[in-house]
Amino acid sequence: MTIWILFALMTGAAVLAVLVPLSRRKAAETADAAESERLFYEDQITEIERDHGRGLITAEEMRSAKAEAARRLIRATAQAAAPQETVDEPALRRRRAASAVALSSVPLLALAVYGAYGSPHLPAQPLSARLEQTIDPRNLDIAEAVARIETHLAQDPDDGRGWDVLGPVYMREGRFDDAARAWANALRLLGPDPARLANLGEALVNAEGGVVKVRAREAFEQALALDENQPKARFYLAQAAEQEGDLAGARAAYEEIVRRSPPGAPWLDVVGERLVAVGGAPMERRAPFAAAPGSEAGAALAALPEADRLAAIGGMVEGLAARLKEDGGSPDEWVRLLRSYAVMGDRDRAQVALAEAREALAGDPAAVATLDAAAAEMGLGAAGPRR
Repeated sequence: MTIWILFALMTGAAVLAVLVPLSRRKAAETADAAESERLFYEDQITEIERDHGRGLITAEEMRSAKAEAARRLIRATAQAAAPQETVDEPALRRRRAASAVALSSVPLLALAVYGAYGSPHLPAQPLSARLEQTIDPRNLDIAEAVARIETHLAQDPDDGRGWDVLGPVYMREGRFDDAARAWANALRLLGPDPARLANLGEALVNAEGGVVKVRAREAFEQALALDENQPKARFYLAQAAEQEGDLAGARAAYEEIVRRSPPGAPWLDVVGERLVAVGGAPMERRAPFAAAPGSEAGAALAALPEADRLAAIGGMVEGLAARLKEDGGSPDEWVRLLRSYAVMGDRDRAQVALAEAREALAGDPAAVATLDAAAAEMGLGAAGPRR
C-alpha cells in the first residue's frame, strides 16, 4: 500500500508542476516587458548621439537613426502606459479547466487500464519470494531453475539433494569448480555413493583441464572401493596411468573396462579408441544384450544403421518390459531386462524393473538370489520404489 501512496503523491506533484504555470496571469509579465523595451530605445537614442559626437556617423545618418528609434520608443511607451489586458476572465478559467482535465485524465486512464489488465489484487512478490514458488518445470527456464535451487541452498545449505541436483547442471554449463563443490557437499550430506564420487572426480579433472590430480584420483579410488564395476572411475584412472606414461598399466585398465562392461555399453566406443591409442588391439563391436549375439535378431540389428539399430533395440526392450510386467517371466528374462536398461544408461527404470522382478519372483528364493546377484554385478543395489 505504501508504494501506491508514493505513486499518487508523485503523480499529483507532476500535475501541479504543469498546472501552476498555465494558471498564472500574464499581465505583470507583459508590463515588465514593455518597460524594458522603452528603456532600451531611450539608451539607443543616447548612443546614436554619442556616435555622431565622435564623428562615427554623419548628421544625416544620425537624424535617420534617431527618427526610427523615436518611433519605436513612442510605441513602447504607449504599451507600457496602457492598461494591461489580463486573462483572469473566462479565457483563463477555460484554460485552467482544459489543463486540469487533460492532465488528470492521464493517471486516471493509467489506473483504469491497470485495473482491467493488471493484477492489483495480488500482494507484492519480491524476487526471493517468487523463486520459492513451485511451478511447472516444463515452463521453467534452466537459468531460473538454477537460481531457485541456489536461493534455496543459500537458506538451507544442508539440503544434500539440492546439491546433488546442481552438480550435473553446473557440468553442462562448464562451471566445473562449482560442480565439484556441489558434489562434495552432496557426498558430505548424503553419504558415499560410487556414481557421486565418480562425478566429483570428473568435475575435478575438468576443472584441471583434463589432468587427473591427487584429489580426483582419491575420489575415483573410493568409487571403485564401493563398486568395482564403476566404469567412469575406471576410465579416469586409466587416463591417469596414460598421463603418467604407464602405457602398459593404461592398456590393462582399458581392457578391464571392456571385460567388465555389458555388450553395447555406450562408453565402449571411447574406451576402444583409447585402447588403440595406448597400443591395445582394436575392440570388436558387440551388440547389446537385448538381442543375443549370434541370434537372427542380433544379425539383423547389426546390419541396421546406428540410429535405426538403437531405435529397434529400444522397442525390443519396451516390449520385453511390457510382457514381463503383464505375464511374468523367468529369472534370466528379468536379468536381461535389467541389463538392457543398464546398457541404455537408464538406472531409474532398471531399479523399477528390479522391484517388479523381486515381487514377481517372491515365491522362488533361488530365483530372487539369481536376480540379486545380477543386480549387484550391475551396481543397481537395493530395489527402488514401485512407480
